[in-house]
Amino acid sequence: MKLRHARIGGAAALTATGLLASALAGGPAAHASTTGTAAAARQDAVASALAQRLGSRTAGSYLKGGTLIVTVADAASARAVRAAGAVPKTVARDGGDLKKVMAALKRDATVPGTAWAADPATDQVVLTMDSTVKGTALKKVKTAAAKQGAAVRTERVAGTFRTFTRGGEAIYTGGARCSLGFNVRRGSTYYFLTAGHCTNIGSSWTDSSGRTLGRTVGSSFPGNDYGLVQYSSTPADTQGSVSLYSSGTRDITGAANATVGQTVYRSGSTTGVHSGRVTALNQTVNYQEGSVSGLIRTTVCAEPGDSGGSLFAGSSALGLTSGGSGNCSSGGTTFFQPVTEALSAFGVSVY
Repeated sequence: MKLRHARIGGAAALTATGLLASALAGGPAAHASTTGTAAAARQDAVASALAQRLGSRTAGSYLKGGTLIVTVADAASARAVRAAGAVPKTVARDGGDLKKVMAALKRDATVPGTAWAADPATDQVVLTMDSTVKGTALKKVKTAAAKQGAAVRTERVAGTFRTFTRGGEAIYTGGARCSLGFNVRRGSTYYFLTAGHCTNIGSSWTDSSGRTLGRTVGSSFPGNDYGLVQYSSTPADTQGSVSLYSSGTRDITGAANATVGQTVYRSGSTTGVHSGRVTALNQTVNYQEGSVSGLIRTTVCAEPGDSGGSLFAGSSALGLTSGGSGNCSSGGTTFFQPVTEALSAFGVSVY
C-alpha cells in the first residue's frame, strides 16, 4: 500500500490521518533498516503464533531490550517458547487467572474513568483511575481491587479518559472533526477506516473544503471503536496514498498486531506525528459514553481531533486512535483500536 495523497475522482488530494501515518522525516521509523523491519515482523509473528498455541497457559509477551519475552506457567510451555526462538519467563498467574481477575473488575469496578489490562512483565492486572474517579466511585473501585490482592496493581493518571472528537478541520461529520485512519478496500470498492465514536456521530463525511468524501457503512462503539466509510467514488490514486504533512510519506504494506514494549508512531489531524511505546494489550477503558475492550495502550500523546488517526510501526498498520488522557504538551496515555480486528469485522484490507 503506497500512501501519499488520497484523491476523490481526480480532485485535489485529501491528506489522511488527518490522516494516515508514518514516521517523521529523519525519525527512526523513516530510516528503519530492512533488517530491523524484518526482525520486528518475525517477533510479531512468533508472539502471535505462541499466543494462539499456548492459550491461557501464557499471561502474555513483551519486548525487553529487543528480546521477545513470553510468560509461561509450566515446563512444556517454556520448551515451546524456546523452540520458537523466544525467551520464556515462568509466572505464578497464567492467562486464565488474569482473565478471571479482569472479569471480576468488569463486574465490580466498571465506572467511568477506570481502565484495566494485564501487564505481562509483572504478571498483574493494572487498574488505572483518572482524575474523575472520586468519593463513592473511588471507594467502590478500591474495594474491588483489594478483593484481588496482589493480582491487581492500582495507579492514578492526571486528566480524564475521553474520546478525542472535536469540531474543526480534516474529515468532518455532524459538525465534528476526526482523523482518517487507513484507506482500505474490498475488491474494487474503496473505503477508509476511522474511529467508531466518530462514525456514530453522522453518516456523511466531507473534507476541509466541504467536498463530500463518502458515507458511513459500518460503525461499532462502544464495545469496540472502529468505523468504515465508503468513498462516494473510486479514488483516482488507487494506491490508497496518504500525506504526512511536511514530512514525506510512508508505505504501509500490511497490518499487524502490536507487542508490549514496541516503539510505535501515531499521526492525527490535530497534533501530527508522535511516537511512544506500547504498554498493554487487551485494555478495557470505561469512557463516559461506555466501555471499550481489546484496546492497545501506549505512551503516545494525542488530543481532540486526532480520533481515528493511524497507529503504525515500520510498514505495518496497527491501530486507530480511540481516546485517552493528557495532551502533547504534558504527555499522557492514549488507547488504540487494533486495526486487524476492524479489517476482519468489515472484510476489507489495506492496499
